[in-house]
Order: sequence, then C-alpha cells, then structure tokens
Amino acid sequence: MARRPAKIARILVALKDIRRTPAHVLGKVLHLAKGLNAEVCLFHALSDPVFINSVTLATTSLEVIEARAQKRAPHRLESLAGLLRRKGVTTTTRVDWDYPAHEAVIRATMSWAADLVIVDCYRTQHRAPWLLRFTDWELLRNCPVPVLLLKNRRLYARRPVLAAVDPLHAFAKPAKLDGEILSYASAAAAALRSPLHAVSAYNPLLTGMTPAELIAPGGIKRAQAAAADRARRSAEPELEQHGITQRRRHIVDHAPAAAIQQTAAEIDAQMVVMGAISRTGLKRLLVGNTAERALDLLECDVLVVKPPGFRPRVPRSSRGPQLLAVATIAGM
Repeated sequence: MARRPAKIARILVALKDIRRTPAHVLGKVLHLAKGLNAEVCLFHALSDPVFINSVTLATTSLEVIEARAQKRAPHRLESLAGLLRRKGVTTTTRVDWDYPAHEAVIRATMSWAADLVIVDCYRTQHRAPWLLRFTDWELLRNCPVPVLLLKNRRLYARRPVLAAVDPLHAFAKPAKLDGEILSYASAAAAALRSPLHAVSAYNPLLTGMTPAELIAPGGIKRAQAAAADRARRSAEPELEQHGITQRRRHIVDHAPAAAIQQTAAEIDAQMVVMGAISRTGLKRLLVGNTAERALDLLECDVLVVKPPGFRPRVPRSSRGPQLLAVATIAGM
C-alpha cells in the first residue's frame, strides 16, 4: 500500500536579516508554497540587545525604546509578503521581541502551528560549524518540525529530491525516522514536480568474518556483496511504498555523510532530506550525527527531519526584549 506524503499546510520562514533578503529565498518559498498549497508566515525575531543607560531611561520609557527598535521590521516584512500575495500565496507576517534567535523561531513555530520552517543558510564552509553557526545548529537540534536550510541561490526546477535513509539502523537512527524522511521527501518532490531518489549507506561488516573467510579467494568480495544485498532487501519495502523505482535507489558502500554527498552530486539533487537526532554535551561536539557531518559537505538545500514525537527543549514563554544596561560616563 502506497504511503501518502507528509501534509505541509503552514510554512514559517525565519528571516535573519530583513534589510537584505535575497531574491532566491522568496523564489524558493513561493515555489514550495504553491506546490504544497500552503500558507506562509514571514517571521523575524528582534533578538539583538537593546542598550540603555540612566540618561535614556530618565527621558524615555522602555515601551518607547522598544517601539522605536521595532517599527521598521513590520513594514519591511509586509513589503516582502506583498510579493508572495500577488502570486496567490496566503501570507502573514510576525515580529517578536525574543531571544536567543533559535528559541524565538521555535516558539513562533509552536504558537503558529507551523508544519515546516525555512531558513536561509547561504554561506561559505567552516571547519567548526557547531561554533560558527550556533543559531542554525540549535534550531536543527531543537525545532519540533522539519527545518529546510536554503544553502544555495539556484531556484528550484525539476532536479531530483534525495531521501537519505538507513533501513538497517546501522547508524543508531530510530526505526520510524526513515518513514518520516520519505514522507517529507515525497511531499517536497511532489511540490517541485521532481523525481524522488533514495540513498542508503552500508558497511560490509568484515569484522564478523573468520580469518579463514578473510583469506579465502574472493572472501572479502563475497562479504561485500552479501552486505549490499542485505541493505537492498531491507530498504525495498519502504522505498516501494513511496514509489521509488529501482533505478532511483542508491545503495552505497561508504560512510553515511560521504555517501549522501556523493549521490547528491551524481544526480544533481536540488534537495536532500535527512534525519537528525538531538544530542547534548560533549557527545554532540565530538561525535555529532550524520546531519552535522553532511551539512557542510552538501551544496544543495537540506531538509532535516526529526523522529515522530520529538519534543523541543526550550521554554514556551517568550523572553521579550534583551535589555542591556550600559554605564553613563560623567561629562558625556
């Protein structure tokens, strides 16, 4: 029985810098929203600190200070929303005083009941992404709905969407996560009218072979062939349910991140859909997960999906404006 794609009816677009919103961001949002028949909320968090001192507070109330800082954002968002509305997309705007930025996005996602978050992530590669992209990583780890990172300026066409699955669960993914990945990949492919492909990495498991088997003529090749066959048979039922044909199934003997990058490049994928598991502490920094290792390698957009029932680890109440007091220097 074929499975239905995931239902995406509401898309929250988290805009980091509303003064310079690239045209490709709105172009991609428009394409997805039209294909999914979804409504859009353009969201911006006022998360930068507001610096105040005793002189300022003596003449101006906090409400006035907040209003001055906030007044430009709704106007700019409404201007961007008008571009989408003219194309037939139902679009609302929202500006919240809240920080840090990733928590603000998650709180807006939950209160608006969004099904998908889109964020522009176009930048150069970095060696230590968990340090240099803290906001993006924390959003990926803690957002309760899938997050689509826009990593390049190429507008969507009919290039493939690639789902990265692990049917053998060799890399510690929850059993139901592959189903979620394929459901959202199917929805994205249908919205973009693109072919849906799937990639699965496997290990030959040569460590389980006896010395006699290892040195026997053709022993290693037989082990590799057996591992590949096992990976294909394990992936087959789920991929068939989502209508992925044999020629669009890529079973790769490689580490997951490298397998995903290699396959995405070979088929010129415009989007990769993968799963992520939130981790904390040193294990997150030293080990990470496939999504973390693959993200900097991939040049296409990446849709990151969480396991069913995932719960965000952020407070539900907004923090409001981040007010920082500064000392007043005498005579100035």
